Amino acid sequence: MFQGMEYIYEVYKEKSFSKAARKLFISQPSLSANVKRIEQKIGYPVFDRSTNPIQLTECGARYIGAVEEIIAVQNSFANYISDYGELRTGHLRLGGSNLFSSYVLPKLIGNFTERFPKVTIELVEETTANLEKFLGAGLLDIVVDNSRFNETIFGTQLYRTEHLLLAVPRHLKENEGLTSYQLIPNGSGKGTKFQKGTKAVPLELFKEAPFLLLKQENDTRQRAIQICKEHGFSPKVVLELDQQVTSYNITCSGMGISFVSDTLIRRVPPHPDVIYYKLDGDEVERDICFYWKQGKYMSRAMTEFLRQACLQPSDFMVK
Repeated sequence: MFQGMEYIYEVYKEKSFSKAARKLFISQPSLSANVKRIEQKIGYPVFDRSTNPIQLTECGARYIGAVEEIIAVQNSFANYISDYGELRTGHLRLGGSNLFSSYVLPKLIGNFTERFPKVTIELVEETTANLEKFLGAGLLDIVVDNSRFNETIFGTQLYRTEHLLLAVPRHLKENEGLTSYQLIPNGSGKGTKFQKGTKAVPLELFKEAPFLLLKQENDTRQRAIQICKEHGFSPKVVLELDQQVTSYNITCSGMGISFVSDTLIRRVPPHPDVIYYKLDGDEVERDICFYWKQGKYMSRAMTEFLRQACLQPSDFMVK
């Protein structure tokens, strides 16, 4: 009943037969027939097709759990075998949010594949919640994130410490008289660098301004609320977003103020319509870490990737 489990699992991940069929490069009728065949072998339906999107039945949830255990065992054995070839073969599954997948991991992956070109890399871009879930299920090897994962479940290695900045549309009247607090871009190149020694802006001066915040479950959102609270106000939120990059781009369009990390700002050119400010408080600073599942076999590819990543020179903001 597990022969063809990839069909069931893809439908579960996509919550749609049509989307799963496209991912598997087969026709939807063929996929439906394969799923039906497996359900007949099990003796019970895996999916409740009366809902939209489709949901797992109780039996289906147990089946998916078993499939994920099988995948984890297969992946663990594949990693073990890859060590015998001294990284002349192997596969590494990395995960990151939109920010880290776009601006941090590409350089790390490039450096790794330059040295070990025979090791294939799979990069999964997902929300933090899904990344933690996939890592726990053994479907990813390493995740990089700035949220705190449960360290009783996941191994941790510090990558960098980042800092939150305030990105403010230049046209807002609140900028008047704050020239001494503004971070002035310094130097040339693709990324934005700032002069050292600038004081943190009195954030309460922006209490009447419009803010763009990430959604409730996001670590940046929670820190932003706490930072504002420490300055005696609750931000006037005009829009909630899923991704920090999206929030920053909307700030660049002039709609509102966003809290952004120097992970992002150091990697993009300064925007002429945005003014940047340093912030103060305990919530401004946070660690970016690599995570892996505790007790998981650490392949040489994983170990070498982590070693190389942490040897990279830091280009992060200096306080």
